[in-house]
Amino acid sequence: MRRTSSSLAIPLALLLVSGCTSPHAPNSVAAATAPWTTGALADLTVLRDSRSMRISSAAPQRSSNWDNRRIPPGETLTIAEIEGPGVINHIWLTFPDPAPGWLGRDGNANHSELVLRIYWDEADEPAVESPVGDFFAAGFGRRAEVLSLPVLVQEGDAYNCFWPMPFHRSARIEIENQSRLPLNSLYYQIDYARVQALLPETPYFCAQYRQEFPAQSGRDYLILDAVGRGHYVGTVLSARSRSPEWFGEGDEKFYIDGETASSIQGTGTEDYALNAWGMAVGTYPYFGVPILEGEWGMVGWLTTIYRWHIPDPIRFTTSLRVEIENAGWISEDELAEGVHRGFVERNDDYATVAFWYQTGQPRRFTTLPAAAERVFPDLDLVIEGRDLLATARSENVNPLHLQKGHPWTGEGQLFINNTHGSGAWVEFDFDVQREELRQLTLRITRSYDFGRYRILLDGQVVRESVDFYSPIVTLTEINLGSKVWPVGRHTIRLECLGSNSSSTGTKLGVDSVRLRERWNVKRTAPSDE
Repeated sequence: MRRTSSSLAIPLALLLVSGCTSPHAPNSVAAATAPWTTGALADLTVLRDSRSMRISSAAPQRSSNWDNRRIPPGETLTIAEIEGPGVINHIWLTFPDPAPGWLGRDGNANHSELVLRIYWDEADEPAVESPVGDFFAAGFGRRAEVLSLPVLVQEGDAYNCFWPMPFHRSARIEIENQSRLPLNSLYYQIDYARVQALLPETPYFCAQYRQEFPAQSGRDYLILDAVGRGHYVGTVLSARSRSPEWFGEGDEKFYIDGETASSIQGTGTEDYALNAWGMAVGTYPYFGVPILEGEWGMVGWLTTIYRWHIPDPIRFTTSLRVEIENAGWISEDELAEGVHRGFVERNDDYATVAFWYQTGQPRRFTTLPAAAERVFPDLDLVIEGRDLLATARSENVNPLHLQKGHPWTGEGQLFINNTHGSGAWVEFDFDVQREELRQLTLRITRSYDFGRYRILLDGQVVRESVDFYSPIVTLTEINLGSKVWPVGRHTIRLECLGSNSSSTGTKLGVDSVRLRERWNVKRTAPSDE
């Protein structure tokens, strides 16, 4: 009995591409779906009349390792111009970390400042437009490892995309540097197949970034508003919490072919990311959480999720609208009297990339903000390490000093070179100029030779023990509480309790103290449950 083809069994590339236009010809999709083999590797058992090709940054001269390209600030580099018909089946990129280093004394453009655009068949507008980081499921300018089926990012350095991208006549891929810094070194490889023809109804690959800082009240957040025929294949969502507690109760909604009520609706943001009872860092073939930074429930908590609809694409014939609620738990000090805190509309910062295939060029439903507008609004009153050092006192600690360098803000971090161990302490002051509701946030370093510390605020213990060990140097944020802070001077004290068995010391570094703005409009009614 002949097996019928399905998107579960046949690789997506087989559903899109044919060696000729006749569905009954030897190289057609029907012939390619051999009855004795299915699955992700089935294409390897089919010989095709196509030519494998590559465009790369490789040096044109032999015996040369000058394989990189440079993109000055404000300029755009075309990395591929390809004549069709063909199918791009792999894109690989790598570029330096933005920190100052040997590839840039002042640093390099961040991948959130680099914009990827792809144009199909001489279109005036791109079908793919997104910051590079968000396209590869790493928001906020952070680097993150991603181990999914269509997108793989090795240790935050090597960016691989395996979405099949067919085109009839031409393809053009560009990267624009919207940073004030250059991108001093870009390496790339574009692997594609030149084919005899594509089926006339072959859809284009599309991806579009969108953001709201913050998500607006009274309506759901829009991810996609597409017109045409196709199927939806994925979402990347990055969120920064603007209120305490938990943002992840908002349902995703799919409005298919002009529906006024969504026929497909989820049960919460964590569930859409195929997690449950919260989220945990992890990346998998069809879903993942590459970034989860900060402490649960704090203002400023960062989350990036992805969900690929590869085995379960959302199919549409005339249109598709994709939305998600910005709703969840919220603290009582942001609620009007009598409003239940368990499910309330929030106003967090949202950024998304929608991924889909459709016949015909996609409709432009949004515009990409400039790089400066893609940076989250600053919520912090900052007391930098330099100012903390000016008020610092300590016992059994070598002379305190300012440690300069990346990734610390201002002029560097207050470095506590504690070689004494348990019993040493340091304290420093900060001033509150205006009485208002804010979250007290301690931005502090974790490192391979850092210790465990008790944290006191104005003489009261607010954290019994915090372990600042990490095998790599990284910044973290600790929530020391939210309240209406009295005007005047306040004191933070850190008392060493020793270190864990993996740490080689009991040192500590404090980047800054931050008084973080809270949402100042009381929620008067819960959203629909």
